[in-house]
Amino acid sequence: MTNNSQIPFEADCVAGVFDTYQSKARQQLLTLRRLIFQTAAKTEGVGELQETLKWGQPSYLTPETKSGTTVRIDAIKDDPNHVAVYFHCQTNLVPTFRDMYGDKLTFEGNRALVLDVRQKLPEKELRHCLASALTYHLAKKKKA
Repeated sequence: MTNNSQIPFEADCVAGVFDTYQSKARQQLLTLRRLIFQTAAKTEGVGELQETLKWGQPSYLTPETKSGTTVRIDAIKDDPNHVAVYFHCQTNLVPTFRDMYGDKLTFEGNRALVLDVRQKLPEKELRHCLASALTYHLAKKKKA
């Protein structure tokens, strides 16, 4: 990402969680955080994001529009070289992403996209995955 400016934290408890991460994981997660906010701002129908903690993980919700499902990010415990983007496991998001990007991205079950902190983020694919999650309920309404 070219824009490295820090987005202010809404809550000290979220900032505190980022402070606990090892350096490489923290940098990757801060980049993911910026990507989530940027994607939300550029995606029609999302509205403002709420940043909070769910299960002790930084989480991003769409309370204003209720357009999407929660996106969570976290370091993977006992693996300093990987972080993950978590999606609600009862959606079809991860299976859909796996079908589209199985040759470019790594997944864990039906709930997470796993990223190596030693590699550049695949921004184009991530933006699509994030936009899909942040508009998940809108997309379901359009199909109904």
